[in-house]
Amino acid sequence: MLLLFWSIWFATALVASAVLTRRMIAWAGACGMIDTPNARSSHAHPTPRGGGLAIVIVVILAATLAVVLHPESLWPVVGVVVGALLVAAVSWMDDIRSLKNSIRLTVHSIAAIGATALLGPVTQVELGSLATIDLGPAAWPLTLLWIVGLTNAFNFMDGIDGIAGVTAVAAGLAIAAAAGFFHAAAIAGISAALAAAALGFLTCNWPPAKIFMGDVGSAFCGFLLAVLPLAVPDQVPQTLPIAVVALWPFIFDTAYTIVRRLRKRENIFESHRSHLYQRLTIAGWSHRTVSSLYGCLAALSAGVAVVPLFYPAARATADWAGLSVIVMGAGLLLGLVLVAERSQDKPVPSPSTASSL
Repeated sequence: MLLLFWSIWFATALVASAVLTRRMIAWAGACGMIDTPNARSSHAHPTPRGGGLAIVIVVILAATLAVVLHPESLWPVVGVVVGALLVAAVSWMDDIRSLKNSIRLTVHSIAAIGATALLGPVTQVELGSLATIDLGPAAWPLTLLWIVGLTNAFNFMDGIDGIAGVTAVAAGLAIAAAAGFFHAAAIAGISAALAAAALGFLTCNWPPAKIFMGDVGSAFCGFLLAVLPLAVPDQVPQTLPIAVVALWPFIFDTAYTIVRRLRKRENIFESHRSHLYQRLTIAGWSHRTVSSLYGCLAALSAGVAVVPLFYPAARATADWAGLSVIVMGAGLLLGLVLVAERSQDKPVPSPSTASSL
């Protein structure tokens, strides 16, 4: 019966998101919410944006139903949803009319402070058999950095068709599995609904995209994926690392790109096309291939991170496997970018030269 319930829950959220996203295509077009290609764009045709609003609606409805089914989870759910709605609201305004970076960052910070106040800061992180880290006085600032950082990282990474949606599916399912294992049914339900809604959205966003997620979807997903692990009672040290491992491709790409731009003395808040995933597409890789690569890395990492919950005997092996996946995956991304860019720069022989060889 439990498996049937979760199957119905997931399928309902998926279908609802897919239907709402299709409605958003016509509505966003009629309202003039269209992304027109420019020099910094990764797409070639005018495309409606703001489709992530469908994800927001589905997740909020799921959260409401989760509280009805599990009233004891009211405050953890409030801690998750209030800040997420605040982030979605300012992001929706930004989709309609661009806001200053300072305004968005201020709202993100307020939402993060509110969520941390309600849910509590991360005081300890357990890395399985590898280590246990006590954050001590750094608990509050590091928790805020995690929430605000991931909210913006997810927004930064939503630059090509499908990449944000497929990552949200993998990370959402990993958090749902962890929350379910630790008997946080309401948080598991919200996480599963997020994954299902992202999958439903992908029916219109997988390359070639018919609609973009927009800031309302990407910032909302990033904030949720950051705070949902904090809402699992008494199990945050075990749940948070699972989210981090599932999201490492986005975290690594963002961190590497920021450091690289700072070294070049560039303004990190200006629009650019220097993320690793963007460099791959510029070098000739298709959106489908790049998004599939990031999705596979996230799914593989999420699976490895979740395994020890259900098979404790595999803890040490899974911990080292997870670390290996991250290290080798990061090297793979950097290597693929290097090879792709060198291949792009290689001169193409002229017909006369080729015939003489």
